[in-house]
Amino acid sequence: MLSDSPPVPVASSLWASLHAAWPRIRRWAVPVLGLLVLALLLSRAHQIDWAGAWAALKRYPLQLLLAAWALATLSHALYGCFDLIGRGHVRHRVARWRTWAIAVSSYAFNLNLGSLVGGVAMRARLYARAGLDEATVAQVVGLSLATNWLGYGLLAGSLFTAGVITLPTKAFLPDWTLRAVGVLMLALAAGYVLACAKWRGREWHIRGRRLQLPSPGRAIAQLVFSAANWALMGGVMYLLLGERLPYGQTLAVLMAASVVGVVTPIPAGLGVLEAVYLALLSGRLGNGEVMGAVLAYRALYYLLPLVGGIGLYLMLERYASKQEGAGGATENQ
Repeated sequence: MLSDSPPVPVASSLWASLHAAWPRIRRWAVPVLGLLVLALLLSRAHQIDWAGAWAALKRYPLQLLLAAWALATLSHALYGCFDLIGRGHVRHRVARWRTWAIAVSSYAFNLNLGSLVGGVAMRARLYARAGLDEATVAQVVGLSLATNWLGYGLLAGSLFTAGVITLPTKAFLPDWTLRAVGVLMLALAAGYVLACAKWRGREWHIRGRRLQLPSPGRAIAQLVFSAANWALMGGVMYLLLGERLPYGQTLAVLMAASVVGVVTPIPAGLGVLEAVYLALLSGRLGNGEVMGAVLAYRALYYLLPLVGGIGLYLMLERYASKQEGAGGATENQ
C-alpha cells in the first residue's frame, strides 16, 4: 500500500541521527582525542635530559624564585575575583571574603586534581554549605568558566592578530591563518560584550533554569580580570625561562599547553605541560633548561598553592560548621 506522506529528506534523517548520538560521541571523543595528543607528545619523553633539568633547577637564584612565586600567588588571588563577579551578577548573599576563598581553594584543587573535583564538586559542596541552591551554584560556576575562557580568547586573539606567534613550516598552512583565527577570537570577545549590552536584563529559560547575561560593565570586567590572570601565568614562566624568549612567545606556549591539558583526561595535566614545552621549545633553549623551568613552574603554580588551598578549605569547613551550630546566623556582607 502506498503512503501519501512525503518522503523524509536523507540529510534531515542523518542530522537527526547525529543529534541523537551526539551525547555519546561527545562523552568519548574528548578523552580519546586527549589521549592521542598525549601519546604524540610523550613520544619525546625518552629524550628528557633529567641531569640538565636538575642542574637548571639548582642554578635558580632565590630572588627569582620568590618573584615567580609572588606572581603565581597574585594570579591565584586574581582568579578568586571571578566568583566575585558571579556574586554580583546573581546577587547571592554569601559574604565576599567567603566567596573569594571558595574560588581560590577550588582553583588550587582544580589544577592538581582536575575540574570535576575542584572546579565543580568542591565548589558545589562549599557553596551548598554556605546556603546556595544548585541553580545559583551552577550560574556562579558557569560565569567563572566563561570568564576564564573569554579572557583566554581575548589574549590569544591579540597575540595571533599581532603576529607574535607564527606557524611552523611543517604546518603547511598560509601565514594568515593564525591572524584570521585571532580576529575571530577578538570578534567573539567583542560580540559577548555587545550581546550583554543589547540584551541587558533579558532572561532565557533553558531546561528549567533561568539564564541572564551580565551587564556590559561586568562583561568587560570578566575580560580584564581573566586576561590579566593569563598574563600573570605567562609572567611566571617568562621569569623561570630566564627571560630568554620574548614574553609573547612564552605566553603563547603556556596557553597552548593549557588547552592540551583541558582536552587530556589526566589530573593536573601531568606530563602534558612538560611534553608541550619540550616539543615547542627544546630546540631553542635546550632540553634540560626547558624541563627545569617547567618543573619549577609546576611546583610554584600548582603544588605550593595547593597547600594554601587545603588550608582555606579546612577553614571554610570549620566556619560552615560553626555557622550551622549557631543556627545559620546571617553573615556580614
